[in-house]
Amino acid sequence: AGMLKAALGEVNDLQRKAEEAAAQVVTGDASNLHQVMIATEEANIALQFTMAIRNKILDAYTEIMRMQV
Repeated sequence: AGMLKAALGEVNDLQRKAEEAAAQVVTGDASNLHQVMIATEEANIALQFTMAIRNKILDAYTEIMRMQV
């Protein structure tokens, strides 16, 4: 549970950094558009990976629930 909580916290931090970078682009404060795009893609990939892990955990739980004892 601790590892999952830490991983979700890290994904949340990446999402927050990407939002801050996007806000800088909108306001014109961003000096490097490439860094903004990299931050956005890192957050997107981290979220997709987290969702894939969640789906695998749910699939495993469903499979365990189907098992007959």
